[in-house]
Amino acid sequence: MDIYKKLEELQITLPAPPPLAGIFKPVKQVENMLYVSGQGPTENGVPLIAGKVGKERTIEEGQHAARLCVLNALSNLHRHIGDLNKIKSVVKLLVFVASAEGFGRQPEVANGASQLLSDIFGEERGVGARSAIGANELPGDITVEIEFIFEV
Repeated sequence: MDIYKKLEELQITLPAPPPLAGIFKPVKQVENMLYVSGQGPTENGVPLIAGKVGKERTIEEGQHAARLCVLNALSNLHRHIGDLNKIKSVVKLLVFVASAEGFGRQPEVANGASQLLSDIFGEERGVGARSAIGANELPGDITVEIEFIFEV
């Protein structure tokens, strides 16, 4: 399956890679593993979805934020490896959800990212291990931040 054809079929256009906002590499390759630095729901570095789930944001808005994180990660991966078809599998997602006090449904928010990766890469390649963690605050008041590990 060609990943770019699948993106087209899903009517998804990858955004431009987000600008760096610190001293780090967006993608670090160690042998056949790609570690993607935390990605937020941003466009050109500007937060598109901010606020805490369970207060200013709904679960559905949190899921949308998680999907935007995936698109930014794929954009960085495309820039780094040149061809998303080189990705063998999603290994792990670490999902941080800015959460209102008492909100405990972070896995439901993380499903937004997991479902999109499954839709793009298929269940076998696109579903990996995952953690979903509630956070008091995230940079720039973003709603979700996700770190990724991919295998090439």
